Amino acid sequence: MRIEIITTLPDMVEAVASESILGRARKKGLVEVEAVNLRDFTEDKHRTTDDAPFGGGPGMVMKCEPVFMAVESLTGRGGPRPRVLLMTPQGRRFDQKMAEELSREHHIIMICGRYEGVDERIREHLVTDEVSIGDYVLTGGELAALVILDAVSRLVPGVLGDETSPLTDSFSSGLLEYPQYTRPAEFGEYRVPDVLLSGNHAEIEKWRHQQALKRTFERRPDLLETAPLDYKDKRFLKELETS
Repeated sequence: MRIEIITTLPDMVEAVASESILGRARKKGLVEVEAVNLRDFTEDKHRTTDDAPFGGGPGMVMKCEPVFMAVESLTGRGGPRPRVLLMTPQGRRFDQKMAEELSREHHIIMICGRYEGVDERIREHLVTDEVSIGDYVLTGGELAALVILDAVSRLVPGVLGDETSPLTDSFSSGLLEYPQYTRPAEFGEYRVPDVLLSGNHAEIEKWRHQQALKRTFERRPDLLETAPLDYKDKRFLKELETS
C-alpha cells in the first residue's frame, strides 16, 4: 500500500509516521508513506498556498493550483487511479468499516486542508472522498490524516504481529471489544475473572462474547441496531435489560 499525505507541515506527518508499529511497517516495506510538501508545487517566491476568499469574509482559503499539481504529480506514476481523500469536517464520518474499506486500496492520497478550507474546485473535480473524523473543527487536516493513516495501516497484512488482532478490535464485529487482562492474576484485592484462568477455551470465548455484548449495551447501545446478533445474543441482551 502507498499513502501520500499532502500538507504544508510535512515534518509533523513524518514525526508520527516514523514511530512505533507504523514506523516498523515502513521499514519492512509493508506500507509506503510520504509526506508531500504542498509548498513544493507553488510558483511564487513566497511559496503561497492560500489566498483571500472571493466575495470577502474571514480567514484564507487554500488555492487550487498547487493542490491540483501535487495530486497530478502523484497520480502520474502509473497504476490504478488512487483514492483521493480530503480531510474536512463536512465529510463522511470515518469509522472502522471505512478503515477496512481503505485498507484494501493500493494507493491513497490525503489532502490536508487548513485555514477556512479549500477552493471548492478541489472538492468538485479532484477528490474522490471527503472524510471527517468527528463533529469538531481542527486547525488543520494533518491530525485527521494521521488518525486515518494509523487506523488503515494496522489492517494491512503483516503490519501487526498477530494477524488475528484486528478481528477482535472494537467495531470490527459490530460490538465493542471485551475486557482484557494480563499478569499478575491478583493485584492487591483485584483479581482476574476465574474463567480466564480456567483453560477452558470454549467458556473463555463465551465469556468474552457476552462481555462484548454487555459493554456495548452499556456504552454504545446504538451499535446493537446493526450488529449481527443471533437468538442467544438477543436473549442475553434481554436479560441485561431486565436485570
